[in-house]
Amino acid sequence: MAIFTSIATAIAGALFGGSALAASLIGGALAFGAKLAIGKLGQQKQQKRKYTAVQGEIQFGGDVPVGTLYGVGKTKGQRTFYAKWGSGNKWNAEVFVLANGWCDGLEPYVYIYGEKKALVSRPVIGNEVANYHIEGFVNGSGDPVLTIRFYDGRPGQLVDQKLVDVSAALGNKWKSTSINAGICYVVVERIYSDKLFGSKGRPELEFVLRGLREYDPRKDSTVAGGSGTQRLNNPSTWVHTKNPAVHRLNYQLGLRALVSGRTLIGEGKSLGQIDLATYFVAMNVCDTLRANGKKTYECSLFVSGDDDHTEVLKQFDDAMAGYGLNRRGLSGVIPGAPQIPVKDLTAADIPIDRAKDVQFRPSAFERFNHLSGQFTSIESMWNPESLKPVYVNADIAADGRNRQTSIDFLQVTDPDIAQYLLNIRYRQNRMGGKATVPVSRRFGLAVQEGEWITWRGKSWLISEWRADDRLRITLVLSEASAAIYDDAGIQPGPIVIPPTPPVNPSLLSTVQNFNVAVGMINGAQGYDTPALVFTWTPPDDPTITAVRFVYQIEGTTELFEDQCTSPEDGLFRTTKNVVSGKVYNARATITTVPDRLRTFTPWMTTAQATGLQTLLTGLQQLQDDALNRFKELQQEMDEFFRPRLVELLDAFSLEGAVGQIERQQIVASIGDALAQITEERRVRVSENEATAQLLKYLQASLGGTNARLITEETVRATADSALSSQITQLTAETGSNAAAIQAEATARADADSALSSSITSLDAEVDGNLARLIQEETARANGDSANATSINGVSADFNGRFAQGLVKFEAVAAPAGVDARFSVLLRAGTSQSFKVSGFYVELYTEGGVQKSRMAVQADQFLVTSGNNRHYPLVFENGELKLAIANIGTVNAGLLQSLNGKMKIDLNNGTIEIFS
Repeated sequence: MAIFTSIATAIAGALFGGSALAASLIGGALAFGAKLAIGKLGQQKQQKRKYTAVQGEIQFGGDVPVGTLYGVGKTKGQRTFYAKWGSGNKWNAEVFVLANGWCDGLEPYVYIYGEKKALVSRPVIGNEVANYHIEGFVNGSGDPVLTIRFYDGRPGQLVDQKLVDVSAALGNKWKSTSINAGICYVVVERIYSDKLFGSKGRPELEFVLRGLREYDPRKDSTVAGGSGTQRLNNPSTWVHTKNPAVHRLNYQLGLRALVSGRTLIGEGKSLGQIDLATYFVAMNVCDTLRANGKKTYECSLFVSGDDDHTEVLKQFDDAMAGYGLNRRGLSGVIPGAPQIPVKDLTAADIPIDRAKDVQFRPSAFERFNHLSGQFTSIESMWNPESLKPVYVNADIAADGRNRQTSIDFLQVTDPDIAQYLLNIRYRQNRMGGKATVPVSRRFGLAVQEGEWITWRGKSWLISEWRADDRLRITLVLSEASAAIYDDAGIQPGPIVIPPTPPVNPSLLSTVQNFNVAVGMINGAQGYDTPALVFTWTPPDDPTITAVRFVYQIEGTTELFEDQCTSPEDGLFRTTKNVVSGKVYNARATITTVPDRLRTFTPWMTTAQATGLQTLLTGLQQLQDDALNRFKELQQEMDEFFRPRLVELLDAFSLEGAVGQIERQQIVASIGDALAQITEERRVRVSENEATAQLLKYLQASLGGTNARLITEETVRATADSALSSQITQLTAETGSNAAAIQAEATARADADSALSSSITSLDAEVDGNLARLIQEETARANGDSANATSINGVSADFNGRFAQGLVKFEAVAAPAGVDARFSVLLRAGTSQSFKVSGFYVELYTEGGVQKSRMAVQADQFLVTSGNNRHYPLVFENGELKLAIANIGTVNAGLLQSLNGKMKIDLNNGTIEIFS
């Protein structure tokens, strides 16, 4: 800057007689053209680190850059000291540096083991500013086992004497000179407790710190425009704030070392290098209350001595939707707020001999129409959360396609402020007009960077003020509007629901969300048995090997136990020691390998009493199963007795085949008497099939009497199948009387299966009265199963009355199981109604388990020994009747006498006798 100042002074002396104003104007123009540092939103290179209000990692050792916090933020700190002492090293202490500089204090809570815990104030015991213990971390006597001594970093703070004393005899000592002047830190002291720390490990604390006390020139009466007791050289008068403009000023002034005065953090400027007028305006804008009652802009930010100044300043600028500027060599800032234009630019103010560049509407590539972003949510444990995206359908249509970008406000912790900022940045980008306009010297000297003017009916922000060596002034303008900052149409920020504190599975001492309810289990012999149903959240912890349950009848002291060895199921039923009609209490715990501290859940109570043990539900299911099986047997009977028509002497043809047919026939007839024998041999072959067939037909008839014997024998072969069949049909008819025998035998094999079957049918009919006997035997096998079936059926039909009987034996073998069934079904009746009776015996597979069953369908089921002296066992009309019963064990619900004089309720344990 010195060389430009010299040149400017020379030019001013030659042209303006050494005017100081001219020298200042020319010097500023030659240096950087008084450029305004405007933060850009889109298409920026990724920053080296995220600037935010959170310092999320514990830092160790001394090779850590100095850092501090503007505003309020969460930090784990830098661990600089650790000591342990006492019997078994039961006492431990750690020192964590939270920030450099004089900080305001701790917020009244910390995060430990992923949970938010309150800080409870305690009397100070030494030189600390504040002393706390953490909610819930007390021993059995109520004494705290985890305490925090807070030092705020003020000049002249004294040493932590207790830490000096307890470490005096240790190898690692906290020295009496370790006062940490100008450093905000905490001493965390804990007494080991197996109950509180044993299963959880060493606690890792996250502190919420109110950061630097900062200088606000508005409250300094020694500064022009200020009023108050604050002084730049007296940090004890400074106060804590979250005002972004105050943060920016203090960063430019810099945080200095107490002894050397060297700048540790920030730029290290003096007040003489700061444009305080712009800062006063920006600070007031930030503190202005919006319609929702909140301040317009607030932010918090962790910074370090290694950070790039430009990036840090940009974070403060973005937090107030503003821009940094360098005006006449002074550093200032423009806040995001509407201004009153200072002048109107007219055609008379624009020299016609100088070129201007105007772009009222930037190209679509320079604008976006969909803007998203994040902020730091305190409710979400200081984690980033998404803002509501800003987009306008009309803008998307105008641009021709969706153009999306994002900007994060991680230095902002209020969702409404962050949402407001996102909308402002969207509107600023959409406004987007730019112009480079030469102006007269009179107009140019009357305005400066950061001010608004009007031109062509619009408002414009002067983003650059340029002057060449002939003092010809050019303004670079950016379109502006008060509508950009209007609250109208801006939604509140997102509502963030605080997350449920995470549960580390390895720290579980019992199951979570345990409950107990009543239920029923369908037990053996069809009983519905009362049960208890235990539920819990399945743990994601392989060291938990079982869940143990302890339960009792409410109002009693006897305890019962059961356990589930599959904790991941989350549900377990038990009938063990569960009786009907009782309310139960239950609790649970866990079994772990290796063993660790375990606790019981609270006692839980069933909402209702257990149900009564009943036989009816199981019997109903058995009845439904049996009835369905008998329906299947009836359907098989219907299909079995359907007429079986075999059409012999069908057309015999293979498309594209060659073959031969040989036929021999002998016929003799006189009048209506006919006798004939026909024999036909057929052979056919094609590229894909070969067939041979032999047909024989014998017939003798005289008037209405007819006798026929037909035989068909067929063999067929293809590339992957073979068939052999023989059909014989004998018929004799006289008038309406007929008798027939038909036999069919088939053997077939292909690439997937093999089948052999034999069917024989005998029919006799006289005037519509029909008697039929059918026998069918089938054997079938394929790659998945084998099946053998034998069926015998008889049927008699006389004048609308019928009687049928079916005997079937079937065996099936398959991967799913081995099944076998023998069934007998009888059916008789008229055309209006019929009666069915029968039984079946079966082996079947259910759920991979082999079972057996026998069912009988009859109005009366009777078992007798054949001895007249012994009455039979009878089941009739839904009742079992038995003269004498010799029973070892009776499982029952209610016993009562036939005359109703006595009742024994076994479920409820009552006996009633009536007179």
